[in-house]
Amino acid sequence: MRVLEALVFTFFLFLSSEVAAEPTTHQILTRADEARGNLEGVTWEVTILSLEDDHEKDMTFDVQAKGFDLLAKALSPAKQKGNKLLMASGNMWFYKPGLSKPAPISQRQRLLGNAAYGDIASTNYAEDYVATVLSDGNDTSDTNTIINGEVCYVYDLKARTKKATYDRIKYWVSKERLVGLKAEYFTVSNKKFKSAIMEYENEVKADGKPRPFISKVTIYDELMSENVTTLTFSEPAIKRIPRRIFNLNLLTRQ
Repeated sequence: MRVLEALVFTFFLFLSSEVAAEPTTHQILTRADEARGNLEGVTWEVTILSLEDDHEKDMTFDVQAKGFDLLAKALSPAKQKGNKLLMASGNMWFYKPGLSKPAPISQRQRLLGNAAYGDIASTNYAEDYVATVLSDGNDTSDTNTIINGEVCYVYDLKARTKKATYDRIKYWVSKERLVGLKAEYFTVSNKKFKSAIMEYENEVKADGKPRPFISKVTIYDELMSENVTTLTFSEPAIKRIPRRIFNLNLLTRQ
């Protein structure tokens, strides 16, 4: 009898450990956010290349981020060099030499091609959106949950506030690597207007461990299929970043 009781206890202990090992939706989205810049201090360079109607345009920014706060300085083209973007506490401002003060802008405003201003910042999907689970990734026969051979969690994300870059996102997160692999973006009326594929060839060290970090986002226009915008992220590095650089009052002097 005691042997049977011990076996039953061990069985339920095993089950409870299995349940505890499965991350929550919030934990999954937080980890995916970290691969898109949500770290204690990180820098990177992002180049945006837009192809529209056979015409190419590009911009490059030097970015410093701490959590979800960001300071981005334009490096090219030459006519925009010195322009700055500041994001702090969910609000964003634009400044260029000659302006008397920074101008508030929306993360949703178009930056270049299909890229919005918010696309160069760290994502905060874990906090900015209400997530509904569409797939827990356990049905591996469902091809709709597989992106480039990786089984994914699939979520429907709805913005909590108008500050969020998008109203609604369908989001695929790799179950093995916990990084976002694909997103489809919808208007408030639930009309899909663009989609994106993400790649993670970069790597940073966080808490002493190597972590995948975003290297490329390719954005496709839903209506104009030939229009493609690519964001390439290079030279990511974990660094100590002083909080003062995200002070709006200091933006014109940095």
